[in-house]
Amino acid sequence: MLLNSKGNKHRRPSKAVRIATLAGVTGAAIAVPLMGATGASAASVSTWDAVAQCESGGNWSINTGNGYYGGLQFSQSSWAAAGGTQYAARADLASKAQQIAVAEKLLDMQGPGAWSCAGAGNLSNDGVDPGVDTGSSAPKAESAPKQESAPAQQAEPKKAERTEAPATNRSDRSTAPEAEKKTVTTPTGEKVKKGDGEYKVVTGDSLSRIAADHKVKGGWQKLFKLNKDILKDADMIFPGQQLHLVK
Repeated sequence: MLLNSKGNKHRRPSKAVRIATLAGVTGAAIAVPLMGATGASAASVSTWDAVAQCESGGNWSINTGNGYYGGLQFSQSSWAAAGGTQYAARADLASKAQQIAVAEKLLDMQGPGAWSCAGAGNLSNDGVDPGVDTGSSAPKAESAPKQESAPAQQAEPKKAERTEAPATNRSDRSTAPEAEKKTVTTPTGEKVKKGDGEYKVVTGDSLSRIAADHKVKGGWQKLFKLNKDILKDADMIFPGQQLHLVK
């Protein structure tokens, strides 16, 4: 783990780190002058692998939320001071090669004591160029959590169109039986008024016979007059008609 000013095992930052911090370069992609360096400092990839194994278990993308990032456990201020933000906002977002390149600069600025695990990898300014390829210098953006696409909404089954039979006029339906009750059908198929009198005409009847049988005063003429609302002709009466015999 890198030692910074927030830890109990504080090692006084080099002059270069102090100047970088005072200038407010945390998170800025700038080149840091190698002030106070006694000469080119470098370590082999295998040496950095050994340090990373001790610092983070060799996980170059680790971010446990403890304030140290990546395989070599850079603090954010150390990462920025050594120019790491030219590659990515934090060390865990940079590649292994980029982290080693930044570590080389920090080694040159602060020496092996910048890492608590320096002894595990025998880290020293051995002058061996790791020869890493840092690739693009464009900052690496944090990957946003992948959003699951909403499940496609299934089309709602089309409701069958309701086909209704043409509406029958209610008055027609209700009055039809009533009309049937108020008429009788003649032998020719004609419908005539039935009437609501007390005598029901049967086959063979005539007004004169009915008047005689029921002793209607005024004879058939009176009977015709009493039922003129349903009779059009005195000689034309039909079975089923109901005649009034008295007023």
